[in-house]
Amino acid sequence: MDLPERVTIVEVGPRDGLQNEQGIVPVELKVEFIEALAGAGLGAVEATSFVNPKWVPQLADAEEVLHRLKRKPGVRYPVLVPNERGLERALAAGADEVAIFASATEAFSQRNLNRSRDEAAAIFGPVVRRALDAGVRARGYLSMVLGDPWEGEVPTAEVVREGTRLLDLGCFELSLGDTIGAGTPGRVQDLIEAFGRAGIERERLAVHFHDTYGQGLANVLAALQSGVSVVDASAGGLGGCPFAHSATGNLATEDLVYMLDGLRVTTGVDIAAVARASTGLCAALGIQVPGRVARALQNRNGEVE
Repeated sequence: MDLPERVTIVEVGPRDGLQNEQGIVPVELKVEFIEALAGAGLGAVEATSFVNPKWVPQLADAEEVLHRLKRKPGVRYPVLVPNERGLERALAAGADEVAIFASATEAFSQRNLNRSRDEAAAIFGPVVRRALDAGVRARGYLSMVLGDPWEGEVPTAEVVREGTRLLDLGCFELSLGDTIGAGTPGRVQDLIEAFGRAGIERERLAVHFHDTYGQGLANVLAALQSGVSVVDASAGGLGGCPFAHSATGNLATEDLVYMLDGLRVTTGVDIAAVARASTGLCAALGIQVPGRVARALQNRNGEVE
């Protein structure tokens, strides 16, 4: 197979994973989790979100998380920001990379951001410019790229238009999110090819899959064969989207690394260390770790080796 020699994994568990938990996770656990994931060899660990705490109370401690975090040299710690106020909070807390999040569909933009796609773009423009002026890179997330629970299948042309708009604002990378996990390998490849026809280099694209229909790893493989080499994943398969109830858990980092190791694709990630971090966090929260590989490693001898 024609695959990249190395894949960069953007770990989203501490943000995307924990934002969907019913209870509030203590800040000490969050910091321990982030530091363990960085120690496992993950080069990018999404630490938190500076969204209004009224909407995502699970991440209301964003400033404290960054202040307590012992950052490992060479590791990126991106944070989500929804607007200029969120950016100000993130910069004051010492964020070294931010991310903005838009929707490929009008319906989800209204439900997730309480504004239209055009209104969201008008807000994101100044956010990216101010971040760049401060020497901080901005990453773009685009949700619902392969299906929307309110609109159904999303036209590829709309996804390309909205994704290109984020890149044109100044985002260095665009993460294509299959938020409800409805995508299939063929549709993934078609979408990536459509971005190529629009003049977007594969190096500027990342993928973010949910495993709702069991297609997460197959979709990753299709993306890799299409030239993408950056994949978002969540330790233990934690997470979902609080504003789209059909968006179940993220693709598990351990499952992804297990597949890539088997394909002899380099990630630099210690799969056992990630599994220890995710199973330890889940044990502290009183829940079973969702990811298959983490469970398998845990069940083999009663603990992760």
